[in-house]
Amino acid sequence: MAKDEPMPDRWRRSQDHFNRLTELIRQELDDETQAVEERWKTWTKQRLILAGLALFDLRGRTQGRFFGEDIVVFESPDSGRLPEHRFSHGDIVLISRSRPWGEKVVEGVVLDRGPTRIRVVVGERPRDLRKGGWRLDRGANRVAHDRMHEALEAFHSTEGDGGTVLRELLLGNVLDINESARLPPEIRGKLQQRGPLPSLAHLNPSQRAAIDAAVSQRMTLIQGPPGTGKTTTATHLLHLLASRGSGPILATAESNVAVDNLLEGLLDLGVKALRVGRPVKVREALRSATLDALLEDHPKQEELSFLQDELRKFKRELPSLKGKDKGMMHRDININHKEIRRLEDEMTASLLDEAEVICATTIGAGHRLLERRKFPIVLMDEATQATEPSALVPVVKGCRQLVLVGDHQQLPPTVISKRAESGGLNRSLFDRLIACGLESMMLTTQYRMHPTLREFPSARFYENRLEDGCTPEQRPPPAGFLWPDWDRPMAFVPVEGVEETDDEGKSRSNRDEAAKVLSIVNDLLAMGDLQPEDIGVISPYNGQVRELIGLFDSAGGRESGQPYAGLEIKSVDGYQGREKEVIVMSTVRANDRGEVGFLADYRRLNVAITRARRGLILLGHPTTLRHDPTWRSYLDWVEESHLFAWHVTHQG
Repeated sequence: MAKDEPMPDRWRRSQDHFNRLTELIRQELDDETQAVEERWKTWTKQRLILAGLALFDLRGRTQGRFFGEDIVVFESPDSGRLPEHRFSHGDIVLISRSRPWGEKVVEGVVLDRGPTRIRVVVGERPRDLRKGGWRLDRGANRVAHDRMHEALEAFHSTEGDGGTVLRELLLGNVLDINESARLPPEIRGKLQQRGPLPSLAHLNPSQRAAIDAAVSQRMTLIQGPPGTGKTTTATHLLHLLASRGSGPILATAESNVAVDNLLEGLLDLGVKALRVGRPVKVREALRSATLDALLEDHPKQEELSFLQDELRKFKRELPSLKGKDKGMMHRDININHKEIRRLEDEMTASLLDEAEVICATTIGAGHRLLERRKFPIVLMDEATQATEPSALVPVVKGCRQLVLVGDHQQLPPTVISKRAESGGLNRSLFDRLIACGLESMMLTTQYRMHPTLREFPSARFYENRLEDGCTPEQRPPPAGFLWPDWDRPMAFVPVEGVEETDDEGKSRSNRDEAAKVLSIVNDLLAMGDLQPEDIGVISPYNGQVRELIGLFDSAGGRESGQPYAGLEIKSVDGYQGREKEVIVMSTVRANDRGEVGFLADYRRLNVAITRARRGLILLGHPTTLRHDPTWRSYLDWVEESHLFAWHVTHQG
């Protein structure tokens, strides 16, 4: 099969599927690694700092331990503010002196960040930590590539009992895909019902219908448009399956944040859920449900600590020994190592056996701890944000019943490599199954948006099927902005701005729009109806996000105690799955050529206009945006609804 052919919906030959996806994930890793190395070798220090991809000349010191690993604090030498950067909780960072490509680097994970410091958890402490300066860089994710590769091999392997009985269905290689999906799952072993089954009476009809289908058939797609309670539906479904004694069930999602949301929902419902993965990547309030935290409270922990102390003692004594004694000590250390490993495995196994639901990211499901375990039931939330090879990591753990929850009308998986993206890596398994004709169960009641804000997305992206679970009275338009129609809290503010391209030629900004955003946010805050944390400022372009951050910082700042404390400024893509009372969006594009760039992805518009609960304010250049069909129809709707805010354009 030629590389440049479009990704097929159905795969007739399993070998083609294997070759194509193996090639795509290799391209992704190669391009990501190459981009990182190229930045290191060709970009100036200033450019790396401006792009927020590296921090330099940091002082380091340790600050206690975190689940057995060291916490290292990095701050600037004068303890002043760090430059604006893109390192956030859970990111993998490379710690080096000055040239990460030419020296031994230490890998760490960001625990948290503040205005003047960043805390990183490391498996091994960098040497001479307190001497000299350090630099931090974002690294490429090799682990993810290896686990996806193993999953592809297991998916296509005929040996062993790994893989999944759903293979032909997932390849689309069946006569009638809906008939095949509706077959009952063949799950061996007898179900031991645990107490009364939970009531689903408080859920809406579309949520109940989705759960009923998912329980009885072997493959279900649940489509959850914005604000329709995807994760609520997923956690109630897992609760029901767990109560029937189907455990342990594997619950996954692409991002740590989404896995945390599932875990939180399950714990609230009283489900015995356990989180696999490094605690440093888990939200603080949920860390007590991680495997590491539960191991610390395990009855055999004392025995383990004794062995670990003994091992440390042996290692301390080793350098002073010679000849035969040294050989004997090496033997003791080996025996001790094995004993520790055996005990850890035993403790881990007992905890995993007791859990009703095990939560992990899709890639995290490939963790060594779960290596020999089978999970007949797999649920994946945010399934439309996972690439197909990533989605296969949990599926090849013996899956016999699969539930994918997502929305193919929202943003697709993020792919770094342009080659891999054009080859189809950014297409999710969910999306491909829809293209094969697999029918999905759609959740149809939205609880987030003022009914006006629901109108366009429902008509354009959801066949007019969305209903409102909230009334206009429950979503009053915020004071402080002159809405063109007070009964319909949506406004498009036309701005005659000019777009600019940043130094890298990669991203764009628009100063006129940024200035207008600042004045709109000031007016909204002045009335006291909203706090800064109620407002989300978004833009599709990272260049504009940086421009806005700089503007709000110089206008007073966003740290605690400053006027904009709590105001979030992010890219549209960084807002998927989130909501705010009010969203102010700067579209940036303004040119004579009618170029809208990646604003042309209708899914990005859909995500942008469905984050707000009480009010949505868009700023942009209508003439430029109208060159794109989806934006044209959106602006037509704005015009017909009389929601252009010309009066705001002419203020000030």
